[in-house]
Amino acid sequence: MERHQGSAPAGPDRPRLRRAAAALTSLVALTATSLVTAPTIAASASPAACALPRTAAHHSLGLDSWNSAYARPDHTVDSVMIFLSFPDAAPRTTPRELAADHFPATSRFWNRSSYGKFVLRNHPLAHWLRMPHPSTAYRITRDWAPKRRDMYLRDALRVADPVVDFAKYQVVYLVADPDAPGVDADATKVVNFSRPMRADGTDIGRIVTVFEHHPPDRNVLAHETGHVFDLPDLYHRPTDGKGDWDTYVGDWDVMGSQFGLAPDLFGWLKWKLGWLDDRQVRCVQSAGATMLTLEPISAPRSVGGQAGTRLVVIRTGEESAIAVEARAAVGNDATTCTEGILIYRVRGGTESGGGPIEVYDTHPHTSACAGNSVYPPLADAPLGVGETYTVPGERISVEAADRTPTGAWTVKITTGDHA
Repeated sequence: MERHQGSAPAGPDRPRLRRAAAALTSLVALTATSLVTAPTIAASASPAACALPRTAAHHSLGLDSWNSAYARPDHTVDSVMIFLSFPDAAPRTTPRELAADHFPATSRFWNRSSYGKFVLRNHPLAHWLRMPHPSTAYRITRDWAPKRRDMYLRDALRVADPVVDFAKYQVVYLVADPDAPGVDADATKVVNFSRPMRADGTDIGRIVTVFEHHPPDRNVLAHETGHVFDLPDLYHRPTDGKGDWDTYVGDWDVMGSQFGLAPDLFGWLKWKLGWLDDRQVRCVQSAGATMLTLEPISAPRSVGGQAGTRLVVIRTGEESAIAVEARAAVGNDATTCTEGILIYRVRGGTESGGGPIEVYDTHPHTSACAGNSVYPPLADAPLGVGETYTVPGERISVEAADRTPTGAWTVKITTGDHA
């Protein structure tokens, strides 16, 4: 979740479900490359033909261009972790312990998800920096008053400036003493500034404010760091504060829930970030049937460096598309509840938190992994071998035809009058 400093909230808050994920399923050795397994009937276009345009929506999932206000995570990025104590509490943990709560786990998550293209290199301070006011003076809450939040951020940068060279870092984590009486663990978020703050002559456009318990929620910084690189919240916040937060994507992406059993990023997000290239994305435009082989999105890079197909896209409108990918118990998805072919709709003009991605439930009358899944009705959303699903309102059907010995999936996609 995140907020805009000095303006209305950018999107709904990250839900705090605090559920334990169950470790299940065995790892599958996945080294498949993409092969056409039958004659292609439907014509495939250049992936650019299926790339939705970037819109003015906050964290738009349009990807025909990159928003230059954000660094792109396709290289090594340096972050700094600053630890803040308060006059009204003596810390019961050390900066080393709090840094270990999040790293190297967060870096490993992103490195696996990017197939090694993104390295997040964290630099934690070794000591506490004392804030000038008691923790209770900042009135820290999830829905934080802008005036108090501004006071906190300015004080934090003021005490850090003499010891941190901000020009060296692209990501800033401010970590509060979790045991201070005024610290609210639900307030962890990214704060965006309409006008950057400055330290060491460096513009700081956004800061990750961390108020987590020790130990913290799983994958919490993986989620928050995603916002730093222009990724949206994929969960749904009920307008009345009641109901379920995970109806859009369930367990299927860390930007939906850091507690998810299959938290690796959707293929569409990996395409947006530059981690999938044109050889790994198939754009289907013309009517007919296409047979292809999909490598699971969380599988490591193909043996020999070959780029197997990982994402299929069918454009359905100016700002919408259907995406198809394989999910398997490997990498960041090692604890997935089910494996198979996942189908979802992407809306490039939808704001963060408003449902820019929605997963289709191909088994609407069943659920799975109750007690472990963040949203059991979508835990069995993928198609299994031999199953077919027709996308509601579209002339598109997807069949999980087979699974190869290496763990890849043979998929038949039919569009137009034949669907």
